[in-house]
Amino acid sequence: MSLLGTTSTSTSSTASGDPSAPGPRRPDIEVVDGGLAETREHAAARYTFAVARISIGFVFLWAFADKLIGLDHATPAARAWINGGSPSTGFLSGVQGPFAGFFNSITGSAADWLFMVGLLGIGIAFIFGIGMRIGAASGALMLVFMWAASLPIATNPFIDDHLVYAVVMIGLALMHAGDTLGLGTLWRKLPIVQRFPALI
Repeated sequence: MSLLGTTSTSTSSTASGDPSAPGPRRPDIEVVDGGLAETREHAAARYTFAVARISIGFVFLWAFADKLIGLDHATPAARAWINGGSPSTGFLSGVQGPFAGFFNSITGSAADWLFMVGLLGIGIAFIFGIGMRIGAASGALMLVFMWAASLPIATNPFIDDHLVYAVVMIGLALMHAGDTLGLGTLWRKLPIVQRFPALI
């Protein structure tokens, strides 16, 4: 459904297709020379969502690069994955919450690969605005696991930034945020994407 589509009502004036006739006002469109045009507010919102999408993508790609080669921020070079370090062990081995037993048991090579491939794929999806449904679902799942591993939360009884990120990522995918400053529109035209809408 187009963001610029009109809303049908039972009145004859709106049913006739006259956008200037009385009826529910759409905040995302305005009448310009007898036609419909995007408002400045809606355009600003699209670009704001696009910047948020790219920023989240950068967060994931940076985490991938840092753990892969050790950028001396969260991961020293000596503990980088390419130098034999384990991207998951450092985080999961320190879990002390109600799920400590589960998370401590899954550290290792398989967890490292899943974690690193997830960071890379989610980062690429959000940076370029492609495959955002899978990217958002995978990212939200990863963040929920990270939230569970962070329990108990010191600063809040329930919510932390992992859950907020997860909700925002799902919202950005549903809003087709990859269409602005991204390749989302071109991506949706690919035959394989049209055949499998889950790839959008």
